[in-house]
Amino acid sequence: MKLHRAVLFCSALALLATEPNDATKRWWGHIVALANDGMEGRDTGSEGYRKAERYVIAEFEKAGLKPAGEKGFAQTAPLHEVRFQAAQSTVELVRADGVEKLQWLRQISVPARLGLPESLEGDLVFFGDGPAAGAAAIDPTGKIAVQLPRAARGAGVGAAAGAAPAVRGAGRGNAGARAGLAATIAIDTTGGAEPPRWPVAYSVAMTLAGTAGRQGGGNGALSFRFNPAFAEELFKGSGHTFAELQKLAADGKPLPQFTIPAKFHATMKVTSGDLSSDNVIGVLPGSDPKLADEYVVVSAHLDGYGIGEPWNGDKIYNGAFDDVAYVATLIEFAQKLHESGTKLRRSVLFLVVTGEEKGLLGSKYFAAHPTVAKEKLVADVNLDQLRPLFPLKTLTAIGLDESSLGQTVREVGGSMNIRIQPDPEPERRLITRSDNYSLMQISVPAIGFVFGYEPGSPEEVIYRRWYAERYHSPADDLNTPWDPAAAAKFNDFFAKVVETVANANDKPTWKPGSQFAHAGGQ
Repeated sequence: MKLHRAVLFCSALALLATEPNDATKRWWGHIVALANDGMEGRDTGSEGYRKAERYVIAEFEKAGLKPAGEKGFAQTAPLHEVRFQAAQSTVELVRADGVEKLQWLRQISVPARLGLPESLEGDLVFFGDGPAAGAAAIDPTGKIAVQLPRAARGAGVGAAAGAAPAVRGAGRGNAGARAGLAATIAIDTTGGAEPPRWPVAYSVAMTLAGTAGRQGGGNGALSFRFNPAFAEELFKGSGHTFAELQKLAADGKPLPQFTIPAKFHATMKVTSGDLSSDNVIGVLPGSDPKLADEYVVVSAHLDGYGIGEPWNGDKIYNGAFDDVAYVATLIEFAQKLHESGTKLRRSVLFLVVTGEEKGLLGSKYFAAHPTVAKEKLVADVNLDQLRPLFPLKTLTAIGLDESSLGQTVREVGGSMNIRIQPDPEPERRLITRSDNYSLMQISVPAIGFVFGYEPGSPEEVIYRRWYAERYHSPADDLNTPWDPAAAAKFNDFFAKVVETVANANDKPTWKPGSQFAHAGGQ
């Protein structure tokens, strides 16, 4: 178990570069309340999530927000999940000299889905540049193809985000099935902005109820992910090494084809069922008779990864900075408005969503079932992917050039000596990976933020290290060092942006040519 929450609070403060002010201490107190071990990582639909939900509702009530859900503050999203049961499944490599057992979620993982075979067996092969390449191509029928990561910038992003990684060699999915393969084993890349997550917390596919059939996906060849730290194990006895093949791929040279003297054998068990989880929605009514029926949405996600595969003995994925730090920002913003008596012309809709880590499920549900008239949602300022790890000098604005919100953000940033920049790594697809995307899909102008840095700076080192060591792991906890001045400055920036949008005469508009301008039929 980790330290008691009060001890954690003191130890975290000891790590701070500067003493936080009272508002920032209160903000941090909300994070402690929501990310302590007792919340058990707030997995979607879990008791830990429900405890966190009750806390947020209580704080919204204290801040004078009005309920804006379907039942009080709550909007219940009906869900369906398919969960891979690693403890009830086995995987091994059978060689002439014995059997080597592998560990699910630590060395190898498989996507949870309906129709997953109870068992799978086949000979391992390496097809180099594809099962049809070369004059002496090996017959792929029934084989299990080991694949290298593609030697290209950003190749690891898909894996880090929970998708199968890009690979070089035999096709995945339906392409693999057409080649006659029984399955593929794709070795994760070790590079990229977001290194792959190992151990994997768990393997689960969750959808909004009524779309569960999409989890079937059983027509293609099954694709496994493999931890590159153990990849040499796959090539034992083949006359080739993982390191050798990686170098050939990185140099753009042809890859060989060869058999691997091992048979892969796996048994796999999944369970499925229905569940539900709530969005928490409150509103601060606007003061202007003409504009009060328009809503500026401020959003963040409450869910984390819950309890999963341990890292260094720690199995609670607290999600302190992904994302309850920014649920805390919403609470603090509501409290400051309440205490100051500040009146905003437009209404502000506080949207705390569930299931973001499972595929933006809560925000998708809200977008399909808004609790206020859809045409009255005029903007979304979304909080995710932030993390005040170093002084705030630069902010990356996600969706900066899609709408007039970009100009508002530039003006507020300029007044606070914050440089605003567009996304310098669009290959990571951050615009589609957080809840702003669900609102943009129904043509609500939206924007989000990431702490930025100068390339090659010490801040970039801190940023990259956080992704390598803490992102989507139990290390995203209350012991994470953070910069209180940066947190305070961002929270002030956020408040000024929202207040500016809420008080403006004109609502935000899409820029000509934006792909989202006519989304959702608006």
